[in-house]
Amino acid sequence: MNAKVLLLLASLADPALAQGFADMGAPAAGFALPDPAHVLTFPADHGAHPAFRIEWWYLTATLTGADGTDYGAQWTLFRTALAPGEGDGWGSPQLWMGHAAVTTPTAHHVAERLARGGVGQAGVSLEQGFQAWIDDWQMQSSAGLGEDALARLTLSARGADFGYVLDLAADGPLVAQGDGGYSVKSAGGQASHYYSQPFYTATGRLDLPDGPVPVTGQAWLDREWSSQPLGADQTGWDWFSLSFQDGAKLMGFVLRDGGAGFSSGTWIDADGTPHPLEPGALRAEPLERAAVAGREVPVVWRLTLADRGLDVTLRALNPGAWMATSVPYWEGPVRVTGSHAGRGYLEMTGY
Repeated sequence: MNAKVLLLLASLADPALAQGFADMGAPAAGFALPDPAHVLTFPADHGAHPAFRIEWWYLTATLTGADGTDYGAQWTLFRTALAPGEGDGWGSPQLWMGHAAVTTPTAHHVAERLARGGVGQAGVSLEQGFQAWIDDWQMQSSAGLGEDALARLTLSARGADFGYVLDLAADGPLVAQGDGGYSVKSAGGQASHYYSQPFYTATGRLDLPDGPVPVTGQAWLDREWSSQPLGADQTGWDWFSLSFQDGAKLMGFVLRDGGAGFSSGTWIDADGTPHPLEPGALRAEPLERAAVAGREVPVVWRLTLADRGLDVTLRALNPGAWMATSVPYWEGPVRVTGSHAGRGYLEMTGY
């Protein structure tokens, strides 16, 4: 591992990096930039985009055990690049990071993996369907002939005190976020390419310290890539993915900048039709905070979206769902009550 990699991994451990694992507001000279004219193309866009600096395959699942206990599971593969392009062997500029977690009402289990590209330790391949991996963690397509490569997935990960295996089957379409997959993140025009598969039914098993737990539920996969998706003054974000009992869904985010912030998102009909939100239409108000890892973190939120009649309260299943990883953040399942009932996931950075 060369000196540049060591320096980067050292920077990942700096909790001041509120903009995420690759300092996402920093200039990205030499890297490709998102293009509003780009048309999402599958399966090609399920794969990696090494000309861009930042990318992730991000899956969250809201699950229930046979006794009615709620759980959450996360599987994320991040890619960041020191320079554009693939490269060979240890000369590859591509770096990979994996996060896995299981949240229960009383515990939050976390594991992290770091890898260098070019040596087979981590990556994404479309050669035989779709496969994403880091070490022995796997996101593997089991889609049939004629199905989208992400229509069916098997997901697995394991940490020191937990593990899981989940089978995912989509019963709705892929959803382009923003304008046809071009998602604007600031008033200055920073953006990413972004789409989701929010329609998974999940079945499988959690392996917890007290033994295996069969679970069923729903899952949501986000795919996003960019090179500088944040403005230099944006200090963190609050991101919501919500599935309502009537079949509709909401992806929304607020990017904090010390002022009013920048909010946007997508309302998704039960049939998968997306309705991009105007900036500022989604209002997110923190109602209660909890002391988590030495920080005051909002764990109860009110979300309103006037033109959809949405006025809901989000409450964390476990307020202590802190990701004590190289770049720390909060990530966990939430229960949704109010005008629309349901479940979802909340991610918060920069606290």
